[in-house]
Amino acid sequence: MNKTEFLRALAERADLTSRKASEVYDAIYDITKEVLDADDRLQLPGFGTLELKVKPARECINPATKEKISVPESKVPTFKFGKAFKDLF
Repeated sequence: MNKTEFLRALAERADLTSRKASEVYDAIYDITKEVLDADDRLQLPGFGTLELKVKPARECINPATKEKISVPESKVPTFKFGKAFKDLF
């Protein structure tokens, strides 16, 4: 399912226009970004938790040149499905 199909399904199930469904999608996206930017996590009971995890700095080897390179610390968004959602499958 792509974004267009998702928005169409959202509009049908929530009895919204396509434009309103797109606004809801954009609002959810913006809220999620704001929560993660604040180093907080988004917990949706029954669905899951979205949060940023810190990957520590590390040394790697460039496979082309065999040189050691240092990769800086980074933050990666992760999602963990909740038990109730997992139990559906």
